[in-house]
Amino acid sequence: MFDFITEEHKMIQEAARDFAQKAIAPIAEHHDETGEFPIDTVRRMGELGFMGIEVPEEYGGAGMDTLAYSLALTEICKVDASHGTIMSVNNSLFCHGILKFGTEAQKQQYVTPVATGAKIGAYSLTEPMSGSDAGTMASRAVLNEAGTHYIINGTKSWVTSAPYADIIVLFTMTQPEKLHKGVTAFIIETDKPGFKLGKKEPKLGIRASATSEIYFEDYLCPVQNRLGVEGDGFKIAMTVLDAGRIGIASQALGIAEASLEASVKYAQEREAFGQKIGQFQMIQQKLADMKCRVDASRLLIYQACLAKQEGVKTGRRYSMEASMAKLFASETANYCAKEAIQIHGGMGYSKEMPLERYYRDAKITEIYEGTSEIQRMVIARSLTGLR
Repeated sequence: MFDFITEEHKMIQEAARDFAQKAIAPIAEHHDETGEFPIDTVRRMGELGFMGIEVPEEYGGAGMDTLAYSLALTEICKVDASHGTIMSVNNSLFCHGILKFGTEAQKQQYVTPVATGAKIGAYSLTEPMSGSDAGTMASRAVLNEAGTHYIINGTKSWVTSAPYADIIVLFTMTQPEKLHKGVTAFIIETDKPGFKLGKKEPKLGIRASATSEIYFEDYLCPVQNRLGVEGDGFKIAMTVLDAGRIGIASQALGIAEASLEASVKYAQEREAFGQKIGQFQMIQQKLADMKCRVDASRLLIYQACLAKQEGVKTGRRYSMEASMAKLFASETANYCAKEAIQIHGGMGYSKEMPLERYYRDAKITEIYEGTSEIQRMVIARSLTGLR
C-alpha cells in the first residue's frame, strides 16, 4: 500500500514482532506486577539492534531510518509499553541528541555502548517545579575557576531509566538570568561522585520502566562533556523532543492496536442473547471508531517519520508533524484501551487479561514528552506563526 515501506522495513518490523511475542509477552505481566526493570530483555534488544535503530553502524547502531524505528517500536509496545519506553528513550532522547549535537569523541564514547545495549541511556529535563516551563529550572552548573569542570547542583525528577542508567543527557541552568536561553546540556556519567539516585516513582502504568529523581551535589562535569555550546540547551532539548514525540506516538499506536485486536477477537467469540456480541450495533460502532482512529494515527506517524527523514537532509524542523502524531495517537491509545475494557465487560477489568494494563499504560502517552495541551500549542503556533 505504501511504497516508502521497503522490504528492509518489513524485516525489522517482523523481527521486533517475533521478539516481542516470544521474549517479552511471557514476562510482561510479571514485570508490571513487580515493577522489576527487565534488564535481560533490554540487553537482548540491544544485541538485536533495537536500541539504536537510527544510529549509524559506525557507532554500533542498525543504520536505519525513522520509519524503521517507528515500525519496530510499535510492535514492541503492542506487547509491553514498558519495554517500548526504555527503547524509545535510548533511541530518540539519548542517541539522537548526541548524534545531532555531539562531538565525534562524544559519539564514539557515549552513543556506541548505548546503541548496542551494553549501557543504558537517559534524558533529564524536568524538575520538581519545572516541567514544560524549562526557563524556571532551579538546578545550576557553574564553571570552576580553572575552567576545566562545571560544578552541578540540583534535583531532577521523572527521569526515565535513571535507576539503571549509565549515562544521562542533562539539561540545567548555566545563566539563570537568561531563563530558557540560559539552559545548557551536559553528558553525565552516573558512576561519578556527586550523583545520587532519589526515590523511585510508584507509577500507575509502564511500571517496569524505572523512573526516579536524581540529585547532584557538587558533581564535577568535565568541559568536554558539555553537549553543544552554553545556552543552547533549550534548543537541543526541544529538537530532541521532536524526535521523542514520534517515539511516543508509535508507543501509543502499539497500545491502540493491541486494544483493537483483542476487542475484535472477543467480539467474534463472545456470545450474548443468542448471538456474537460483534453483531450488536453498539459494539460495531466501537470497533469501527477504534479502527478509524488507529489507521489515522498510523498515517500521522508515517507523515512525521517522513518529515523527520527529510529534515535530516534539509535541516527543516518537523515539530508540527511530530506533535500532530503524538497528540492524536496518544488520545487514540486512551480511547481504544478504554473501549476495549468496555467491550470485554468484567473480564476487561480483571488482571487476568492485559487490557487493564493497556489502559494504565496508555495514560502516560498524553503526558510525557509534552502534554496534549502543549502539543496543541505547538501545532497552533506552527500554523499561525504567533507566540
